[in-house]
Amino acid sequence: MNYKQLHYFWKVAKTGSIARAAEQLRLAPQTISAQIGTLEEALGTELFRRVGRRLELTATGQLTLSYADEIFQIGRELEETVRNRPGRGAMLFRVGVADFVPKSIAYRLLAPALDGTESVRLICREDKLERLFAELAIHKVDLVLADRPLPSELGVKGYSHALGRTPIAFYAVPGLARRCRENFPQSLDGAPMLIPSEGATVREALTRWFSKHQIEPRIVGEFDDTALMKAFGKAGTGVFPAPAVLAEEIRGQYNTEIIDCADGVAAMYYAISIERKLTHPAVVAISEAAKKDLVIDDRDFASS
Repeated sequence: MNYKQLHYFWKVAKTGSIARAAEQLRLAPQTISAQIGTLEEALGTELFRRVGRRLELTATGQLTLSYADEIFQIGRELEETVRNRPGRGAMLFRVGVADFVPKSIAYRLLAPALDGTESVRLICREDKLERLFAELAIHKVDLVLADRPLPSELGVKGYSHALGRTPIAFYAVPGLARRCRENFPQSLDGAPMLIPSEGATVREALTRWFSKHQIEPRIVGEFDDTALMKAFGKAGTGVFPAPAVLAEEIRGQYNTEIIDCADGVAAMYYAISIERKLTHPAVVAISEAAKKDLVIDDRDFASS
């Protein structure tokens, strides 16, 4: 494909006319028209149709425009990345965070990237894991933080690097926490429970754990956003699970107490990249810090 012709097509589609595109590109309208005609011949289909005095995109034209948007966005990001490479200012570091990764965990993992010797400009966005994997495949993000490894069936070329694990503990407001500590874990049977929604890895592990102990908590809320789940827990709505590594923060911020850990249930976190061996300085900093900060022992949080 001739990308200059694709760029001419993209300009016409964006401006709405050959004349306006020609003015912006400082080219003769006939030149642009001829180049788009050559592109249509190469693709074997029309990209525009004339409606009165206006040009409208065909269905194929709409599809082509969506790809062109992606291509030229990546081109702009490439230019910015090269301009901001080490020695020329801040290094651009684009990270996708899966929505089931607690924001406090994401902060703990990402903060070391900004504390290194090299200047880094962090671009961080949260989304569904499937969409982030797709963006990784087309290099729109450098790294994805996830609570599960990259599934092989997606067909996305990437590598999952385990950052660490943390036991999952149960928390509640003081009165409810005291009641639930007695005869734990059977005390959770029938207890009001706030829980991550379907699709979260920890939800699947907790479901198996409840079944193993023959516990049926009373589910009063399911949440995509773990911060919102903790807010309901702070209000006394129910018991909620969260990483044990965040115990001190959760106690202080949400005025809750730890009940105990769910034995054998842990949250794993992964850095997913297109690199088999981590070489990006920011990613290396994240990986090294996670090994020190994230892996903890269940016994550190057992109830007394």
